[in-house]
Amino acid sequence: MTPEEALASIGLSLPEVAAPLAAYVPAVQTGSYVYTAGQIPLVKGELIATGKVGAEVDPARAAELAEVCALNALAAVKSVVGDLGRVVRIVKVVGYVASAPGFTDHPAVLNGASELLGKVFGEAGKHARSAVGVAVLPKDAPVEVELIAEVA
Repeated sequence: MTPEEALASIGLSLPEVAAPLAAYVPAVQTGSYVYTAGQIPLVKGELIATGKVGAEVDPARAAELAEVCALNALAAVKSVVGDLGRVVRIVKVVGYVASAPGFTDHPAVLNGASELLGKVFGEAGKHARSAVGVAVLPKDAPVEVELIAEVA
């Protein structure tokens, strides 16, 4: 099953690549690795949620938003390599969670992204990961995800 078929089997599809919000590109390839810029939960160019996780944003909703971020990151990877079938492995995911004071369950939020990558790539979707709590993210997004993918 191709990555796009795996996405379709769970009712998802790749979005258009999110336009950069500043002076950067969505993804860049060097050698056999693609590095994505941080992706926030944009759908059709619109931020679909704002606020701090553990205050305005429920942690379960934040995990859903992390999945949206991961979809945007996959779209960025595809924009560089042309075909997600070229992904050999998702190597690393870094996730940032805009947190209310006292919120400490950042790993559970980032599971939204990690679980999606596992569904799309199977064993090759298993990756190293960092889940970092921050005071604020661009545009007051609750979560941001970036990844490194190895490609053939």
